[in-house]
Amino acid sequence: MQTFFIVALAAAAILLAGCGRQDDIHADTTSTMISLNGIWMFKVDSTKVGEQELWHKPETNRASWDTISVPMHWDSHKLAAYDGMGWYAKSVDVPLGKGPKGAKYAVVFEAVDDNADVWFNGTRVGSQTGYGQRFFFDVTALLKEKNNMIVVRVEDLAGPGGMIGSVKLLRYQNDDDLLKSDSWYASPVASPDWVRDAVLYEIDPRMFSEEGTFAAIEKRLPELRRLGVTVLWLMPIHPIGVKNRKGKIGSPYSVKDYYRVNPDYGTLEDFTSLIEAAHAQGLHLIIDVVLNHTAWDNPLITEHPDWYTRNADSVIISPNPDWTDVADLNYDKPELRAWMKDMLAYWVNKIGVDGLRCDVSEMVPVDFWRDAFAELRRAKPVFLLAEGATPDLHEDAFDMTYAWNTYDILPSLLSGAQGAAALAEALRRERYLYPEGALRMRFTTNHDKIFYDAPPLTRYGVEGAKAAAVLMHTLPGAPLIYNGQETGSDRRLNHHEKDTIDWRNGDPNGFGTLYETLNRLRREHGTLRRGAMRVIPASAYRNLFLFVREDEGKQMLVAVNLSKDPYDVKIDDPTLAGFMDLYGYCSYTPDATGLSLQIPGFGYWIGVRKRP
Repeated sequence: MQTFFIVALAAAAILLAGCGRQDDIHADTTSTMISLNGIWMFKVDSTKVGEQELWHKPETNRASWDTISVPMHWDSHKLAAYDGMGWYAKSVDVPLGKGPKGAKYAVVFEAVDDNADVWFNGTRVGSQTGYGQRFFFDVTALLKEKNNMIVVRVEDLAGPGGMIGSVKLLRYQNDDDLLKSDSWYASPVASPDWVRDAVLYEIDPRMFSEEGTFAAIEKRLPELRRLGVTVLWLMPIHPIGVKNRKGKIGSPYSVKDYYRVNPDYGTLEDFTSLIEAAHAQGLHLIIDVVLNHTAWDNPLITEHPDWYTRNADSVIISPNPDWTDVADLNYDKPELRAWMKDMLAYWVNKIGVDGLRCDVSEMVPVDFWRDAFAELRRAKPVFLLAEGATPDLHEDAFDMTYAWNTYDILPSLLSGAQGAAALAEALRRERYLYPEGALRMRFTTNHDKIFYDAPPLTRYGVEGAKAAAVLMHTLPGAPLIYNGQETGSDRRLNHHEKDTIDWRNGDPNGFGTLYETLNRLRREHGTLRRGAMRVIPASAYRNLFLFVREDEGKQMLVAVNLSKDPYDVKIDDPTLAGFMDLYGYCSYTPDATGLSLQIPGFGYWIGVRKRP
């Protein structure tokens, strides 16, 4: 990992305009960065009048504004139940005359929750849509020596909100400097080989079969092994709360008892039998754990009511207004942390699961995860998957995070609204956002998205869904298959109910065969699991995404047509010549001068060769 050094910055106290409070802004003549962390002025805008009333203007009177610390969710500011707009403002001086001639400057945000609009000295410099992503805006033309006013309006859609990542004013030379997050300079967790090479399969026990039991899953393990998956992820296996339950059966993420299994699924002995049978098939098994909140009838709420988050009236609250079936836990309590660490150790060390998928990981303090996981890893190798995407989750904590970036961009790619260049840019930004080698989980759906966003077949059509599957199986990272995807089902499965997968129609569109083939290729060609990635520019073919994976002298060339229109591809580039036709839905013509493909709409192709 490349080492980066920032010269120590001298402190200068800056008075916040209209606030009357002091804050430390660090800068000197050799610095590349001025930290904007610390105290900001803050005001809630529940009626959305801020822009109309010109709150973004430097001259706005902010004497009535409150103060808040950044980075931090605004929940800590007694706003746990608030969803909507919140305005931040901060003044900063910049020693422009001390920097190099022609220097460029940008305001860089590590993450906001959820969207943001940014003004600099009264001028709107840009907007950001999308939770937890690093973004930046050049402010060189607007910068002055004294009293630069930065105003940020954050829109929180649900759950916690606010400026949750570091903020800085950065002097830079090129965009790559801006893309490098603080976590880029860190090292990811050293994951076991079976984790780095994983193909995940998510199972909702009550949805997977008519019986909805562990025993029913165990019977079908040979089928899953033939499909080529290597890690089974079981959604929460614990009893579901009854009090304030949503739906007839309730969400499995409303946990009533952390030390028991849901009796609808079977007994603890049935579960340990499933683990042993999975291991006998060469599979690993991880379980879903929900540590941010509990059911309202979980024993902890009566035994340890002080472990829960309370509002100003001392009433226990939900994590957000929509999650009415669960109560929020307060990780400021050391006793809660110790209890949860013991509970995780029970399932990993005593019961024998191979790892954990941790629900809403970003809503639990990352220092808790680091502490708890260090103890688990001392006992045995485990797989720790975060339902989250913030880069710091990879620092001494999780093996893998959700690749929301590649999921979220699929609709615009496969509809033609954006071309392949947009995907290349998303992956470029990902490269600099996370520690080098950090593992990302790629997917086209999961238990949340298949219901709330619709199944891939509904969103993209049969061929579009297949192209998306090929892409997610060949990009760096680990692919996920949600139970039933191998049937090509177009049903919106609701994990809050008993909504059994219909296996009777078999696989009329060939999705099972596609997944088997892709998983076999990953198994037989380590380059698809471990190889570095290089995107091949192909601007003449707007929707053709072309890239090379390379590892230990072996190269894999992947082409995916992200549109319904066919392409007759001819690229004169000797580095793309000499590949062996391995697999695809297209026609490949060997060409000594470059690449020749006749690729239909939503077609794909994978070739292999040894580097000369």
